[in-house]
Amino acid sequence: MRLLHLGASGRLILTDFRGKPIPPYAILSHRWGDSEILIEDILNRNYEKKEEGYQKLQFCAEQAAQDGLQYFWIDTCCIDRWNNSERSKAINSMFQWYKNAVRCYVFLSDVSASTSTSTESVLCRDRNVSLRQSKWFTRGWTLQELIAPASVEFFSCEGQRIGDKASLDQLLHTITGIPLAALRNHPLNQFSTSERMRWVSGRETTETEDMVYCLLGLLGVSMPATYGEGRESALERLQAEVERAGRAPSIIPFARNKSFVGRELQLAELEAKLFSNTQTTSTLAIVGPGGTGKSQLALEVAYRTLEKYKHCSVFWIDASGKDSFDQSYVSVAQKLGVPGCDGDQADIEQIVKRCIAKLSTQQCLLIFDNVEGTTIQHSGSPTAEATGLADFLPHSKLCSVILTTIESDTAKTLAPQDVVALGELASDTALRMLQSRLTTPLSDAEQLRAIHLLRELSYLPLAVSQAAACINASNITVQQYQARLHEHDQATLKYSNDLREDEQGESGLRKAVAATLSLSIGQVQQSNAIAIEQLYVAACVDRKDIPLDLLKAASPQARVDAIMILDRYALVTRRPAESAFDVHRLVHQSLREQLQIQRRLHEYTQRAVTQLLQVFPNSDYSNRSKWRRLLPHAQYALSHSEKNDNEKRTDLAEDCARALQNDGQYKRAEDLYIQVIESRRRVLGNKHPDTLTSVSNLGSVLESQGKYEEAEAMNRRALEAREKVLGREHPDTLTSVGNLGSVLESQGKYEEAETMHRRDLEGSEKVLGREHPNTLTSVSNLGLVLSSQGKYKEAEAIHRRALEAREKVLGCEHPDTLTSVGNLGSVLSRQGKYKEAETMYRRDLEGYEKVLGREHPDTLTSVSNLGLVLSRQGKYEEAEAMNRRALEAREKVLGREHPDTLTSVSNLGSVLSRQGKHEEAEAMHRRDLEGSEKVLGCEHPDTLTSVSNFGSVLESQGKYKEAEAMYQRALEAIEKVLGREHPNTLTSVSNLGSVLESQGKYEEAEAMHRRALEARENVLGREHPDTLTSVSNLGSVLESQGKYEEAEAMHRRALEAREKVLGREHPDTLTSVSNLGSVLESQGKYEEAEAMHRRALEAREKVLRREHPDTLSSVYCLAHLLATLCNYKESLNLYNRACDGYSVVLGEYHPTTRACRQHRSEVLLSHKQSRLASSRRGGRSIGEAERVVFS
Repeated sequence: MRLLHLGASGRLILTDFRGKPIPPYAILSHRWGDSEILIEDILNRNYEKKEEGYQKLQFCAEQAAQDGLQYFWIDTCCIDRWNNSERSKAINSMFQWYKNAVRCYVFLSDVSASTSTSTESVLCRDRNVSLRQSKWFTRGWTLQELIAPASVEFFSCEGQRIGDKASLDQLLHTITGIPLAALRNHPLNQFSTSERMRWVSGRETTETEDMVYCLLGLLGVSMPATYGEGRESALERLQAEVERAGRAPSIIPFARNKSFVGRELQLAELEAKLFSNTQTTSTLAIVGPGGTGKSQLALEVAYRTLEKYKHCSVFWIDASGKDSFDQSYVSVAQKLGVPGCDGDQADIEQIVKRCIAKLSTQQCLLIFDNVEGTTIQHSGSPTAEATGLADFLPHSKLCSVILTTIESDTAKTLAPQDVVALGELASDTALRMLQSRLTTPLSDAEQLRAIHLLRELSYLPLAVSQAAACINASNITVQQYQARLHEHDQATLKYSNDLREDEQGESGLRKAVAATLSLSIGQVQQSNAIAIEQLYVAACVDRKDIPLDLLKAASPQARVDAIMILDRYALVTRRPAESAFDVHRLVHQSLREQLQIQRRLHEYTQRAVTQLLQVFPNSDYSNRSKWRRLLPHAQYALSHSEKNDNEKRTDLAEDCARALQNDGQYKRAEDLYIQVIESRRRVLGNKHPDTLTSVSNLGSVLESQGKYEEAEAMNRRALEAREKVLGREHPDTLTSVGNLGSVLESQGKYEEAETMHRRDLEGSEKVLGREHPNTLTSVSNLGLVLSSQGKYKEAEAIHRRALEAREKVLGCEHPDTLTSVGNLGSVLSRQGKYKEAETMYRRDLEGYEKVLGREHPDTLTSVSNLGLVLSRQGKYEEAEAMNRRALEAREKVLGREHPDTLTSVSNLGSVLSRQGKHEEAEAMHRRDLEGSEKVLGCEHPDTLTSVSNFGSVLESQGKYKEAEAMYQRALEAIEKVLGREHPNTLTSVSNLGSVLESQGKYEEAEAMHRRALEARENVLGREHPDTLTSVSNLGSVLESQGKYEEAEAMHRRALEAREKVLGREHPDTLTSVSNLGSVLESQGKYEEAEAMHRRALEAREKVLRREHPDTLSSVYCLAHLLATLCNYKESLNLYNRACDGYSVVLGEYHPTTRACRQHRSEVLLSHKQSRLASSRRGGRSIGEAERVVFS
């Protein structure tokens, strides 16, 4: 649930409370006007322009504040109308939302407070008259808004309070006929179902079905909303739900088709095979061309199953698309009471697993309707698709599955022995079907004409349905219909003979649909020409989930009227709440073919492109629901239009490319950007500003894919042209300077990148001013490249400047300000200032959650960053929780294979590895690697980082050969992609050196570390932190070979430089202190070694906490040294502390924990032996003395 509140600056802020406790809130009840504020207006801060909607919003905010409530809810701007899942859930949740509100404000836009000086009695009379006449009391949905809340207050259009439900109860009873007890909040179960259903009489709704759906909360019923089914059908389903209360839960989103006839043989076969498998699930498939009645047959089986098996659940899964598939399973989970199932938050894969587990324990029938190749996101053939769908089916002899599909391969794969094929109807069945659908019975003479008509329609159920709908809607006879059909013979199209195998049986059927379609279009044209225009536009976009916003009309009502008449003629199928509609596959194909014959396909495709361009939003995350729904339509229109240089087509392609880029679909975005550039180059020229903007965008998406050389070339091209056309100091030129700096930084060309960013900053300061938002972005970019070079102090100063200025200019909660908070946290973390970094990251996270919501990509980056700094402090459990949260949310928001999701997979793997959970860690890193290879390619730098990370977890498990192979692969590839001296290449060299050392291959390891050191000195400088890491690594491998003097020199150099660059208490500095202590110990310089180990321990306790693994390592090292010095008592105390600490932090079975215990046992044994030896030596001395005395 989202709630609104006013921020400190007076700006409206939308907060998402999904997964969190919901605070007290007020709720608004009102009638929608023509200028309501929508969720996108809030997110884009465009709400003040809509005067009528803003007035209501201001009223609600001010009234809530007066009542001591910070948060409030308004349906128009707290529900994302572009999110189908959210809209569907809202219908079933609305009653509870109103019931849970502390206050409900009824804003009566048609009731005005009197300003006259009339007497109190006159005012009261006028008020009562105004209330009686208010249309608020005539609307269906306001019924539950009156009944559900405990407190309901009525306000005039001026915002003046008229009274509340308690003080006006007698008047409200008179107006509505609702019993006083119900108005006084008595429990609803005191009133019979029939009485509650009567309360809606006399009310109206825009959609006829809403007259039924508005009763769901009052009756305590949850069922899917199926707009287009009609009021009677919806009422029938509602009554069935009420009657089935207490029986096995079921979801069938359609009422039983009372007109269903025929298919007796297929029905008998399906019913006989249900629950027939004694080993596992009985899986049946209904296959046939489009329009042959597959879904209707499955629907009849569903209702017969409910009648026959009283304790059997029946669930209908809409498998026509991934979104509808996911939402269907969410609805099933909610119906089954699966724990932790929030339709807007939970992971669909987890939902499915839990559903399957529960379904497998009870008798159930699952129907997967309209299984197509796009249902589940698998690549390849329909067979591969079907294999993926098999993962979503239960495996239990108690369960049966029926799927409907046009794909014979899919049917044979999932149900090889149980495929029921459908073709045309028998003539007598087709006649019965037609008769059952006509509102006027056929005479004997008309039946003869109907038989001839049905033959012309190829006995196709879809064509029969359309014919019946046309006859009913046009109020004509069968004879008149047949005569008019003959006038449309030209619509019967000729088809080529090279149809696919699965289309061979479809050509005749498509001719039948084309004929009935042509006639229906002619009939609609006479009464509503706009409807046909809209239908033709719909033929030029994807056929499923077509938003009404895509259709141009004089008014919203005209658009709705047009869709309703198309629905009446069975040309479209409406979706929930006036939001969208579908076009049957055969109808869609026939429409396109008719347009092609009329040579108007290009014209209507261009209209579709124009409409899409008008409604397609910018690619900001706040518009994600909208552009994700529009993308399939835009891509369809683009792919089916001529690749010409039409300006609107080019603009739409660029809008799509930006959306795809923000969605992590970089390759598809790249392809579109290339098309855009080519078009703009031909029309506008190479140096036109719009062309250069597209070139710059292409550079960005190339950089995102790790194609750095190409990205650099694009950015240089954009920069050089902009310098020439716009001038060196034009803001667009400076943007190119900054972009080039970023891609240079990605390639490790830090000096040139720094030069670019400094130029960008100086130019922006001069042209735009020191505090312009673009200037502050340049400041931030410079800080990033300084940090990459290890210039942490300067980077920190730069980030602090950016943060302070952004706080001043933009405010503390602006997303850019929060970016600076995160950047500062990063540079603090790199300096080992983990506590301060954690504070920054927590502020960053809290700010993003408040401003952007818990699941915004920037919020999830903050979650991830916080997880990293917690891990560096050894807070592994909390770090793991953060990384799991980031991963789960990114999987939901961005998808399982988005690069950011894979980063979270890797981060989780790392923190699991540090806790010794190696198997799970390996699985995470393997998934990260496989996903990166698939999405980014085998040679993308991020993929190669994944290779290295996978090698790291293998190394931590002692799988040195496999780890070495991974490191070698990473090194060879990264040398090829980035060059031998790129910083990432040198990290791979260093990693390979470490695993070689672990295998005792000291000479090879030394060579690797020397190579890394020399190159880092050359590329990064002698004092860069990475260089000092190489110094330290070389020292360690020299020590392993017994080259103690040289090793000591290396560790002293590392220590002195780290003290200078990072400070005496930086964790890396303390690592050098510890390393130096170890090499001194190896040389027998115990006194100095002990001083080093004690220094490291004291500082780590202060900086990292007592339980941090590095602190425990110092405890461990000091314990070992003291044991060597025979200081067993202190040594054992330290060993006990180390073992206990490792058990808590790393776990009982972590290799380090076990090694520590083993060493403690050895020291304890040595201590006992020492004490025993000491005792024996003392005894012999005494004995000798005694012997001397008594000799």
